[in-house]
Amino acid sequence: MSGSLDLFETAEAQPVPHLGDGLTWPEVRGWLQTHSQTLLDDRSLLEEIGLRPHGRNVVEFGAAALTRLEAVVEREAGARREVEMIARANFAAQTQTHVAALDLMEARNHSDLARRLDAAAQGRFGLAGAAIALEKPGGVPFGWRALEPGAVDNLLGEHGLTWLGPMFEGLDLFGAAGDQVQSVALVRMAPHLTPGEPPRSCLCAFGSPEPEGFTPNMGCELAAFLARVVERMAERWPVLN
Repeated sequence: MSGSLDLFETAEAQPVPHLGDGLTWPEVRGWLQTHSQTLLDDRSLLEEIGLRPHGRNVVEFGAAALTRLEAVVEREAGARREVEMIARANFAAQTQTHVAALDLMEARNHSDLARRLDAAAQGRFGLAGAAIALEKPGGVPFGWRALEPGAVDNLLGEHGLTWLGPMFEGLDLFGAAGDQVQSVALVRMAPHLTPGEPPRSCLCAFGSPEPEGFTPNMGCELAAFLARVVERMAERWPVLN
């Protein structure tokens, strides 16, 4: 006999095979349907014919469990990739900050310090610019921005050290690049600029061309670090009133 045997077709559909001892497949099939538990209890026979034996009330969850496991693994892999990307970005930002600090330490005077800060902000961090602003009264070095008395407290609060957020009207610190600034980071400084005089209120300001470049929930450690470098460098040269 050639061709494949469809065990689910009736005797009218095709010739009924004889299985020996006068038995036909419909008879065997009918007996198995009537005595199905006998077949289920014969685990070795089920394994031989390629079936997976389970109890009557057992539900196969293998595929669903595997799908859930794959989803968990994918989520963990995605979270790991995100952490790695953040770590690489932080490392790159720290490296650029350290290089910028070394560049600021090469400044020759107050004007050169302001120029180097602005160049580092643009060239190393992709910002629109950076500026140093100093409250009056008293002399204001060339290249620095002059602020009215009390302006730093008005911008940061009486005891505030930093402020990050959207650009606001009236903050004229970035010169020609002011139109590009969409968000800012402001850091308080208090350098001793005049011998025998108390420290003067001062700002180190960074401007980003992106609205989300600086937001209140961001850390300000790197900007504050650069501001401390600027503050200490500014004290190297006296400002005469």
